[in-house]
Amino acid sequence: MSGHNKWSTIKHKKAATDAKRGRIYTRLVKEIILAAKGGGGDPETNPRLRTAINSAKAENMPKDNIERAIKRGTGEIEGATYEELTYEGYGHNGVGIVVDVMTDNKNRTVAELRHCFSKYGGNLAETGAVSWNFEQKGFFQVPSAGLEEDEFMMQALEAGAQDVELNEDYFDIYTAPGDFHTVIAAVEKLGFPVENPELTRVPKNTINADDVASKLFKLIDMLEDLDDTQKVYANFEISDEILEQLNKE
Repeated sequence: MSGHNKWSTIKHKKAATDAKRGRIYTRLVKEIILAAKGGGGDPETNPRLRTAINSAKAENMPKDNIERAIKRGTGEIEGATYEELTYEGYGHNGVGIVVDVMTDNKNRTVAELRHCFSKYGGNLAETGAVSWNFEQKGFFQVPSAGLEEDEFMMQALEAGAQDVELNEDYFDIYTAPGDFHTVIAAVEKLGFPVENPELTRVPKNTINADDVASKLFKLIDMLEDLDDTQKVYANFEISDEILEQLNKE
């Protein structure tokens, strides 16, 4: 899962920039709306909504914004009707890319995605062409400072985690999708702070992208910057040297 680890690190560093652009609030609001629409407005009985609210709070979204989004999802407040869709494509070196979107205009979204892929050397693919190579997982991080590696890993696994990896300043914890919230609750009960929780897609196999990393990241950045994009996943692997160069850019 090292490819996902490195991409997660870059995504979370990039998230601060996205917030300044005002896009991250829009994405969080959409997620809250869809979560409330699908499972009701009570986070205690709607795990997806609970995760969305926690993510919004982590980005310091005002409480009023969160409450309005929930009410839009439950129909108490009128607003745009969003559709949740997934698109697939290929980037440089045949890297598989999955894009989760929430849109109120499917035709606009497809046109924008097609433009992004064609501009940066990729192409849209048929449904199922890429997604088969990704597993859905729960994912969150715990700061590693002051923790003994083997001891923490054992505690996390006993709490129900499927896999635990040390990644720079964090432990990356993966769970089965259905165990996501249970494991988070168990880890928090042990006294560990949980950061960056999300349901994600982890590639089963990766493709080396060292020689096209800069071009590939331009494509991924452009896809992420689309208003309708929620998340982008890609099954690439890059070396630590290339990662360090990218982080300096």
